[in-house]
Amino acid sequence: MSSRKLVFGLYADEAGVEWVGGIVRSAAASRGVRVVRWEENGFPEPDARVEELYGDLAEQWSCEHPGEDPAGRRPVELRIGLACSLRMWRSLRTAVIGHLCPSDGTPHVCRVPWAAM
Repeated sequence: MSSRKLVFGLYADEAGVEWVGGIVRSAAASRGVRVVRWEENGFPEPDARVEELYGDLAEQWSCEHPGEDPAGRRPVELRIGLACSLRMWRSLRTAVIGHLCPSDGTPHVCRVPWAAM
C-alpha cells in the first residue's frame, strides 16, 4: 500500500466540516481504505494561508445564498492521508466529489462550496 492524500478546500461552518468528513470516512470505509492522517487547517481558528487559497469559495457561497448570513463559515482545508493504491485513491476521490456535487445535470446550490487539489 502506498501513502496518498486527498486535499479539499471548503467554505464551511462546524456542521459543514463534519458533513464533508462523514462523506470521506464513509467512502473510505466502504472501499477498505485506511485513513492514516486527518488535518483540518483553518478550523476552528482562522489560518491566513487557507484564507488566501480558498477565499474565493466565500464569494461562491454569497452568490449562491444571496442575503443569507454566512454565520460561522470560513475557508477550511482538509488534508487526509490514506493508505491505498492509486486505483483505490481515484475511486475514493471520485466518490467524494460525486457526493459534494452531484452530476445529475440540474442546477444546484452547493451545501458546502469546495475545491479539490
